[in-house]
Amino acid sequence: MMNTERRVSAPGRVNLIGEHTDYTGGLVMPMTIDRWTRITFREHDRILLTSADEAEPADVAIDCTEPSAVQPAWARFVAAVAAEMRPRTGIRGSVTTSIPIGAGLSSSAALEVAVALALGHDADPVPLAQLCRRAEHRATGVPSGIMDQLAIAAGRAGHALLIDCHDLTVAPVAIPEHAEIVVRFIVHRTLVGSPYAERVAQCAAAEQLIGPLRSATVTDTSSITDPTTRARARHVVSENQRVRDFAAAISGGDLAAAGALMIESHRSLRDDFATSSPAMDAAVDEAIRTPGVHGARMTGGGFGGCIVALCEPGAIPDGWVVTPVDGARLEPSPDTAT
Repeated sequence: MMNTERRVSAPGRVNLIGEHTDYTGGLVMPMTIDRWTRITFREHDRILLTSADEAEPADVAIDCTEPSAVQPAWARFVAAVAAEMRPRTGIRGSVTTSIPIGAGLSSSAALEVAVALALGHDADPVPLAQLCRRAEHRATGVPSGIMDQLAIAAGRAGHALLIDCHDLTVAPVAIPEHAEIVVRFIVHRTLVGSPYAERVAQCAAAEQLIGPLRSATVTDTSSITDPTTRARARHVVSENQRVRDFAAAISGGDLAAAGALMIESHRSLRDDFATSSPAMDAAVDEAIRTPGVHGARMTGGGFGGCIVALCEPGAIPDGWVVTPVDGARLEPSPDTAT
């Protein structure tokens, strides 16, 4: 039987605006970027993957049922996808990535999506994202939303994605040719052990009081008596509106208006949602003082990671200029050796 070598590629993503809204069914606007996780593989009776960035391989049975117990830690993402998929066959191969790990650019989600495609998922973006989100929960215990996985599965070259995380619709929004998106890494972070789950719980508490935040107004949030819960809800409600306004500004080529909304988003995350840090705030302040920068904000869930800036070309020379690319895909290989 021929066992053809194949390859899957899954891009990272940067979130332009819409932070901590996805797990309440709100709006987000991420963009897939030209940094990839790739798996080159052949069929095998187990899932055996080596990584250029990890000392130990992932060696997982295709009938794995307890992914959170798998070692090393990175193999839990592989095992969790397998546990969700229950594949008929495994894979043997190698993983490489140009997505910085711990930078908030969705390296874990890219790995999950790549593994699912390699194991035979049909690549329909919504069910693929839903499966990989469940896998993330099983691997980490972090109650994250669906933005990362859906963006990576549904990415479109030249476009950001306006995603409604309630009905899971995806609307591509073209990035103007005269706009440059720059990402700067500030400090390593992980959501495991962070206050992320606490923020999810605080939003859930707010919804018990005023109903779904995706349909609430800022006036509705003023009825919440606890100041912390009220602030968390106010961020989510106002952020949803900023996403709508940002999409309209980008569609109209108004980079100044879009940049101003990014700055508002960062301040809301800093003041109402408390997910920024002095280092992130200083980096955003430095960026927005730079000539040619329309706006900047922290990106990727908070508690460290990266900032993203909307700029004129060449305004920030020491960051990563990122380009929107197509989503994850299975690539046939010319190698047909057994």
